[in-house]
Amino acid sequence: MVERLVRQTWLRWLLAFGLWTFIGLCFAGQLYLSRANIGVPVSWRFAIERSLADWYVFALLSIPALWLSHRFRLERNGWQKSVLIHIMGSAAFSLSWMVLRALVEQWESALTENPVTFSAAFSHALVATFFFNLLIYAVVVSISHTAEYYTKYQDRTLHAAELEKRLTEARLQALQMQLNPHFLFNTLHAISALMHKDVEAADRMIARLSDLLRYALESTEEQEVTLEQEVDFLDRYLEIERTRFGERLQVVKKLSPETLQARIPNLILQPLIENAIRHGIEPHARKGVVEISAHRQGEQLVVQVRDNGNGLPPGHTFKEGVGLANSRARLQQLYPNEHRFEFNNDGGMVVTVAIPWRLN
Repeated sequence: MVERLVRQTWLRWLLAFGLWTFIGLCFAGQLYLSRANIGVPVSWRFAIERSLADWYVFALLSIPALWLSHRFRLERNGWQKSVLIHIMGSAAFSLSWMVLRALVEQWESALTENPVTFSAAFSHALVATFFFNLLIYAVVVSISHTAEYYTKYQDRTLHAAELEKRLTEARLQALQMQLNPHFLFNTLHAISALMHKDVEAADRMIARLSDLLRYALESTEEQEVTLEQEVDFLDRYLEIERTRFGERLQVVKKLSPETLQARIPNLILQPLIENAIRHGIEPHARKGVVEISAHRQGEQLVVQVRDNGNGLPPGHTFKEGVGLANSRARLQQLYPNEHRFEFNNDGGMVVTVAIPWRLN
């Protein structure tokens, strides 16, 4: 990985050097032909050396110019400060080029019959190239901005594709969970038992299972839904689980009314509920409680799933299954560095999801 990065860095430097050399050679050709056209011909060697000296100095100064361009973007917020910085930067760029070019010209002419003094070379450069140098700085900054915007566009495209992939995986994971043979066996067994006792209840169970599977397959393509929609899906899942556990499973909801219209990743909570039931309720004969709470905390929506199981034994590390690992990855994709996904002991296991507060 490191070697690959080194190779990429050297390749970029090599391409940049080649570009500046190509520009210098183009201007060398222009110098040679223009001087020949006005009757003051110069040699190819003179034209190439002079032009390459000019453009290699530009290449050297482009490094701090690119740093300034990256550091002070011309964006909607704070563009006034960036413009002022770049005005001063362009002036410094032009003056630096003239100083360096005058030193180079003084050095080159030191052993000739007509040596050029630094002041004479600088004065000539000041008259001839000051505004041209400003233009070169503007071109460097423009190319830097264009390249960075293109890179960000590519990143957003890849980011959107990755999010779509995660959503598809989440839907398939939800469906896979519902199609788990153990889950289906218990559900169908409960329906079979109800057929001899309460046909209407069995019919409702079949409808709930059908609704759940249909929702998992045909849920909205949006990455986010309202918390109310997410809880509606959980209700269908929990109705089936209540058939399995009966009075052993009690669900408590503590949802602040204002949170119901907040946006939350689609199908993100079901793996948390499934985990609470599997590890906090199923292993015990006693009555189990799963609590779902949601509230606003500053500019974040905080959702917690809590069970009254035994939690994690001291010294044990919680191992995430596919569903939880996929949930963590989706949160990182949707809200990089703006979310929390935590597992803690508090009587039982408490899973906390905190994401930016958003209503639309």
